[in-house]
Amino acid sequence: MNARTEPAPAGSDAIARPPLVRELLLVAGLFLAYKLGRQLATGHTGEAFRNAYDVWDFERAVRLPGEGAVQSLLLHGDGLAHLANTYYAAVHFPATAAFLIWLYLRRPAHYVWARRVLAVVTAAALVLHLLFPLAPPRMLAATGLVDTARVYGPSVYGSPATDSLSNQFAAMPSLHFGWALMVAVGLIVATRSRWRRLWLLHPLLTLLVIVGTANHYWLDAIAATVLLGLTLAAVHLPHRTVTTAVRAQGRLVPARTQVQSQVRAQVQAEEQALAGAGR
Repeated sequence: MNARTEPAPAGSDAIARPPLVRELLLVAGLFLAYKLGRQLATGHTGEAFRNAYDVWDFERAVRLPGEGAVQSLLLHGDGLAHLANTYYAAVHFPATAAFLIWLYLRRPAHYVWARRVLAVVTAAALVLHLLFPLAPPRMLAATGLVDTARVYGPSVYGSPATDSLSNQFAAMPSLHFGWALMVAVGLIVATRSRWRRLWLLHPLLTLLVIVGTANHYWLDAIAATVLLGLTLAAVHLPHRTVTTAVRAQGRLVPARTQVQSQVRAQVQAEEQALAGAGR
């Protein structure tokens, strides 16, 4: 991901790299389950709009900033709105796929951890989509927001009545934001670059895009953050199995070698003391 990223200490990913074919089948299966789960949530139009009004009213009651403030920035020019729509349509899946591929090749232990986290987050999100169908703000007239994808393009959605490829009433939690945040967290954990926290710009930009294009409410991103936090607390990073190491002369020296050196030095000191006492 970053050519200047300092590699992790040798052995920090001691876990064997999972078989490639198995991982491809597993990821493909998760994607199909994701698409199927979204299809199961269709047909709840009335409930989705009632929930949307409740979410909108709740955000105003707790004085969250209006989504329109973000969208107004995009509407200063057609180009900016088009760019935001393109980011929404084209970055979500490729960025997550690139993240997993890089971890698989360079950080196998972190890959297994990240894949588990994403699988749990996605499965939990699909359950919430079934339990709480939610129309996005672009469909809610009360918001006064513009469907920027329909007006400026490109759009990944068709008409809700005829769209058979996606469930447009699955706004909460936002997997766009949840996955973007996990990509940033995963790269921060798996790398050593002093600039690694800049990866947080990805979820920040994603947040502005999903809100500014009226595809999500602020609460959708908040729900995704809480869900990811709970998952990270439950799915722990693998324990490092390598011997504790210390830095000496600019390279890693195993702790066992350091202990042996200390023992030899102590024996030599005792021999010298005995030799001195015998004089």
